Amino acid sequence: MQDKLLDHTSVTHLFPITKYLGLLATGMTADARTLVQQARYEAAEFRFKYGYEMPVDVLAKWIADKSQVYTQHAYMRPLGVVAMVLSIDEECGPRLFKCDPAGHFFGHKATSAGLKEQEAINFLEKKMKNDPAFTFQETVQTAISTLQSVLQEDFKASEIEVGVVSKENPEFRVLSIEEIDEHLTAISERD
Repeated sequence: MQDKLLDHTSVTHLFPITKYLGLLATGMTADARTLVQQARYEAAEFRFKYGYEMPVDVLAKWIADKSQVYTQHAYMRPLGVVAMVLSIDEECGPRLFKCDPAGHFFGHKATSAGLKEQEAINFLEKKMKNDPAFTFQETVQTAISTLQSVLQEDFKASEIEVGVVSKENPEFRVLSIEEIDEHLTAISERD
């Protein structure tokens, strides 16, 4: 963001749903916040009802079902948000799901959303073609380098957000500016 008067910490697209579930939302911010609030409520209800954390695929299906209902009636405006939910599943390991406003949801190893979505997906496919098993560091650096390549600009650590989960630490968290800066330095040294 270029606005010097804007508090950059108040603008986010990464939201914790539970301690272990994270959500990335692109699109209309108001719709994203509404979806996040409802998803948090559903995840809490699931935990209360069943006694364990809501699995990421169940949350993705719930988001897709909710989005699809908005497409059925003329008096309801569809949500203008694409949501990606991520978590470490106890049985399946790392999971990433993308939910669109039409009610589709699919699992992915890596994905993108937005204006240059296909270009980013092509870049990710090339990177993952040779070695689909990345380390945590490689995964974060590949995500950042994809963004840099597609948007054709170098970022400062304060200009991007990175949300992560890992097998070692399955709690969803947003990387600090210092951690992002370390990854940006590693990318520039590698290239």
